[in-house]
Amino acid sequence: MNEPLLNETRPPALSIAPLTTDADRTAFRALNEAWISDFFELEAADRASLADPDGHYVAPGGAVFMAHLEGRAVGCVALCPEGPGVFEVSKMAVDPAAQGRGVGRRLLAHAVAQARAMGAHRLVLASNARLGPAVHLYESLGFRHLAPEERPHTPYTRADVFMELELALS
Repeated sequence: MNEPLLNETRPPALSIAPLTTDADRTAFRALNEAWISDFFELEAADRASLADPDGHYVAPGGAVFMAHLEGRAVGCVALCPEGPGVFEVSKMAVDPAAQGRGVGRRLLAHAVAQARAMGAHRLVLASNARLGPAVHLYESLGFRHLAPEERPHTPYTRADVFMELELALS
């Protein structure tokens, strides 16, 4: 029998859902401002997308997803339409207090699944080599590095890693 021990504690359930509330909008902004400010400087493109995630990501056909742990927003990721069947994975952040619990992996896997459901055949992203754990996460889920001649334009001066994931058509 595999009955739980009386003193066994289960890890709290992580939920991932689309951004819908003002509290989520505030958390989306705060989570991203925190990591960007820790490693880099906020750029004009950051300020614009963080000030209006609905207008920047959702209205043009993308999405923003929030991860909640014990009712608290601990992570986020956005999908920004880049062209027919192509989305950019953007503004992925996990609260440092929740890191190491698989939140980032679950968020990214969710974003990939949702992009596929939205008709995507390709995902792209821009990152930075200083964000080693993030780059490793992308690689572990199948993203490949783009050669310099394949790299798209980006508004972020900090971007020096460019990756893509080809999605199999279902």
